[in-house]
Amino acid sequence: MRSTGSARADASDDFLRARRRQGASRLARWVGRGPGDLHLILPFEEVVAALGRVGERDLGEQVIPLDTIVGTVDRPRGFDRSFRPTSGQVRTRWERIAGAMRRGEPLPPIETYRVGEVHFVRDGHHRVSVARALGLNDINAHVIEVSTRVGAEGTLRMADLPRKGHERLLRERVPLPAQAWARIELSEPDDFGELAETVEAWGFRHSQERGELLDREATAAAWFAEEYVPGVELLRESDLIGSRETEAQAFLRLSGMRYKLMHTHEWTGEALDRLRTTR
Repeated sequence: MRSTGSARADASDDFLRARRRQGASRLARWVGRGPGDLHLILPFEEVVAALGRVGERDLGEQVIPLDTIVGTVDRPRGFDRSFRPTSGQVRTRWERIAGAMRRGEPLPPIETYRVGEVHFVRDGHHRVSVARALGLNDINAHVIEVSTRVGAEGTLRMADLPRKGHERLLRERVPLPAQAWARIELSEPDDFGELAETVEAWGFRHSQERGELLDREATAAAWFAEEYVPGVELLRESDLIGSRETEAQAFLRLSGMRYKLMHTHEWTGEALDRLRTTR
């Protein structure tokens, strides 16, 4: 942290330096044709709506890493995802806080929500921005943890929200335990809906065979134990899981071909080779 001995002058330099870094980041993204939402600050309500709010609990005051703060509860304005100022409108308050930090004045903890691996600022946007600009790694925060049906990774972007929304719907329709979900990795939004329909269709047939109607939890557990796990084992034994697909993607792909498979009378090496080429 550079210092001229004048906290006011240094704070002004800090702001201009942060603005230059924000401009350089935008230029680099434009030149490199990077994703347009890479540096967009995440809006809390939209993220939680996509992930599916389950509940919340107050964790009290903690020290949290600054680089995990990527979103805001307010309208996303004034700062980018890295909390660099995006305009001069925040300058006056920004420099006042920077001067206070440089003088070592105590500041109250920021107010945040934690969702998965990331944090959203409810109060303290300028303090986060200044702390990052001054090269700090951590900040004191009052944390409220919001639990959701689908987790939020540190790399979460706006473009991920539609896929996350489809994943949330799948988890609501197919309520599996966490250890089972750890094995089901899908990337395409449509795959989540297709898998949900596959499980529900299987559950309907299974209930008819048993002569009793199973609820969603029982159906999901039975499908995973009796259909998914054995099916994936067969796919592995037959070398039908591609190097660029997950076991869940392979299972879903082959499930879609089940009608054809049921009418395949001769299981030869050539038949399996033809299936492998559909990957």
